[in-house]
Amino acid sequence: MSKPPPARYRTTNWSSYNAGLRKRGSMLIWVDQEMAWLAPPKGRPGRLPVFSDAAIQFCLSIKVLFKLP
Repeated sequence: MSKPPPARYRTTNWSSYNAGLRKRGSMLIWVDQEMAWLAPPKGRPGRLPVFSDAAIQFCLSIKVLFKLP
């Protein structure tokens, strides 16, 4: 018994198709407004850290979530 040929779909309404793709790929991320993005001064000699540990953890989590390099 042979397999039936695969169905072929044609897109005729491109504006609706593109809007659907944009909506499907959207993701809402809530960030606490009180999160400290900048690192507090350490009181030690040397270069001060720019970003806080929470900000770095957030960025790394987004990186892993979206499988970014």
